[in-house]
Amino acid sequence: MNNFKIRFVPLGGIVGVTKNMYLYELYENEKLKDILVIDCGIGFPLEKELGVDFVIPDISYLKDKKEKIRAILLTHGHEDHIGALPYHYQELGEPSIYASKLTSVFVENKFKERGKKLAINRVDFEKEYSFGDFRASFIKMTHSIPDTTHIIIKTPIGSFYHGSDFKLDLTPPYGSPPDFYKIAKAGHEGILCLLSDCLGSERPGLTLSESIVGQTFEDEMRKTRGKFIMTTFSSNISRIRQCVEAAIKFNRKIIFLGRSMKESTKLASGIGYLPIPDSLFARDEDLIKLPPNKICLIAAGSQGQYGSALSKLADRQNPYVKIKPGDKIIFSSDPIPGNENEVYGVIEDLVSQGADVVYSDIAEQLHSSGHGNQEDLKYLIRFTNPAYFIPIGGTIRHQKQYENLVTGLGYGKEKVFALAEGETILFVKGNKAYRGQEVETKNIYVDAYGVGDIGNVVLRDRKTISTDGVVFTFLIIDNLGRLVTRPRIVSKGFIFEKEEETLYKAAISLIEKSLKPRGGRVFDVNKIRRDVIGDLEEFFFKEKGRRPLIAVEIIQL
Repeated sequence: MNNFKIRFVPLGGIVGVTKNMYLYELYENEKLKDILVIDCGIGFPLEKELGVDFVIPDISYLKDKKEKIRAILLTHGHEDHIGALPYHYQELGEPSIYASKLTSVFVENKFKERGKKLAINRVDFEKEYSFGDFRASFIKMTHSIPDTTHIIIKTPIGSFYHGSDFKLDLTPPYGSPPDFYKIAKAGHEGILCLLSDCLGSERPGLTLSESIVGQTFEDEMRKTRGKFIMTTFSSNISRIRQCVEAAIKFNRKIIFLGRSMKESTKLASGIGYLPIPDSLFARDEDLIKLPPNKICLIAAGSQGQYGSALSKLADRQNPYVKIKPGDKIIFSSDPIPGNENEVYGVIEDLVSQGADVVYSDIAEQLHSSGHGNQEDLKYLIRFTNPAYFIPIGGTIRHQKQYENLVTGLGYGKEKVFALAEGETILFVKGNKAYRGQEVETKNIYVDAYGVGDIGNVVLRDRKTISTDGVVFTFLIIDNLGRLVTRPRIVSKGFIFEKEEETLYKAAISLIEKSLKPRGGRVFDVNKIRRDVIGDLEEFFFKEKGRRPLIAVEIIQL
């Protein structure tokens, strides 16, 4: 008799909101048989992770199991659900990928940009797919991006409802509302575990429909005498389309700013999701000759990202656009937790240039969250009526509030598993579940120079440089370890130039004293470097109360 069990393994997307990647593992008689991967997205670095562009899931656990991966299923086209695929796809064994139409277009383009061709299997919502002993079907769902899906995963021991980012929008501006019939049918047939988006679990009521934002764009544009600028996520095609339609109504030329914004809107237009009359489409260089009240700019950078189109406007770095009084800038997104300082910094810079900046702290209906509030979450719970719950896509506090929602509906607290990254849950026959062995994970950092080669030491050094500066020390020694010339010291971001001469003279004397002739003894270059670094660290802290990063370059003649 076959003994089956399912292990759920989150490699991301549990307590960090982003970097979503989830594994469903099927074991038969204790032997791993099939793996189904749901999503593979990027995460956004913390402020302390200096010089990091983004973070991707750690797939070390899967390196020796890639032959067991039957497919990768994608829920929707946001970066935190698809952005890591180009970095991991080959190492995952290049399994088949299944996604909805817009998601497919976004992913295929990501691979095209890296010189690779990839054909995604576009989802048929009426079909049930087989992946080993897994069977999966997709459900139409609403979020802040078109073509969002939920996934029902059927296994030999029961069904799982994977309910990532969603809200129950009955009047979406484009596309279908949620497929309530299919959701209810799945619940009637039985759900062993509901994995639910929990990011809106602190907010009461139902999430507002995406459609309300379109009217806000019209109202704000009608009152704007200068340039109208809207910023949101470049993948938020529904939001962008509503702004485009308002611009068409007021006969404003439409210009997209930012590489990601231009790319995503081009892709959406190519499949008919973003129709724009040729007469109203303009390029960056056209801005110089257009009157301000005939301009609608849609810019990437709503999270205050350094180097984004919006941050360049704030820093006066765009050669074609200058912010002036009378211009209005709409932030049609809320800051991702952790990005608040960057967002408010950009707002401050824009306001200082005379713009009327409108954001969610001071105005309503500028943004409709893509994540369901408490009542949305309760409806999904009631529809599916699962035996167990796993909150995903939120933080620890969101998990706790979701647990409160579940228990408030009469379910036992023991039915909710609030997990950390790498913690696992085992499901066995008889509707039983318990915690399994943890999978070790770590953050894989990506910067402009590579993937995964930014360790804790590098991050520590970057942090030190950002706060206390760096001091470069150059030594030339002979084959006996004696100084050939006086040491040279150069610094950046450490002290004022007028203080350098006196301080560095004393530091050089300290180095010369520590490197006095060694009487022909064998010397160790690495020991000299360590000694000089130690002496200078102690000296600079004593004199200035700061600990700069000290780099010592030794040239041996």
